[in-house]
Amino acid sequence: MQIFISYVLLGLSLAAPIGPINAAQLHKGIKYGFLHAWLVGLGAMVADALFMLLIYFGAVHFLNTPLMKTFLWVFGCFVLIYTGVESIKSAGALVAKPERKAELAMKSFSSGFFMTLSNPVSILFWLGVYGSILAKTAETYGTLDLLFYSSGIFVGLLLWDIGMAATASMFHKYIRARALIFISRMAGIALIGFGLYFGLQVIRLLFF
Repeated sequence: MQIFISYVLLGLSLAAPIGPINAAQLHKGIKYGFLHAWLVGLGAMVADALFMLLIYFGAVHFLNTPLMKTFLWVFGCFVLIYTGVESIKSAGALVAKPERKAELAMKSFSSGFFMTLSNPVSILFWLGVYGSILAKTAETYGTLDLLFYSSGIFVGLLLWDIGMAATASMFHKYIRARALIFISRMAGIALIGFGLYFGLQVIRLLFF
């Protein structure tokens, strides 16, 4: 159980650094409340699960080739800048229309999924962190133990996701509209900043 708890703590520490997903959760939570902020994180978790499976089965090296890394940087740049611009443009619309709830819920999930899936940093991160842990744990434990302990990482990710969604929705409930608009715009600027960073990586890969 101690090992499982250490994996839960690892999941929390992996989710905690400020990045595109946290910024997107903040934006969605401010505009639409808890559910949409949580769905952004859930989409990211599904993409993380995909990376973990690829690492587990040894297929992640294909994604680490120069061609795939360039494609992912370009795609990630587009997704982040588009989401950031949309966040800034729609900062004043802090109440979702009821008839668009289902569409927005799916959009929230897909934005988190594609932000993480198109992020080469996530691939390298999981390859370095989870890959090394997997190799070490496999020396002592069997397949079922590996799967059980790996699930602890997702418990940690889920706890952080719920915490971020709750925090963002509290902004929506208790802070004045002008402050909400400012925070939403700052989240959008942060997303654009991450997108520009991705674009810089593309230039480095292609020309340096």
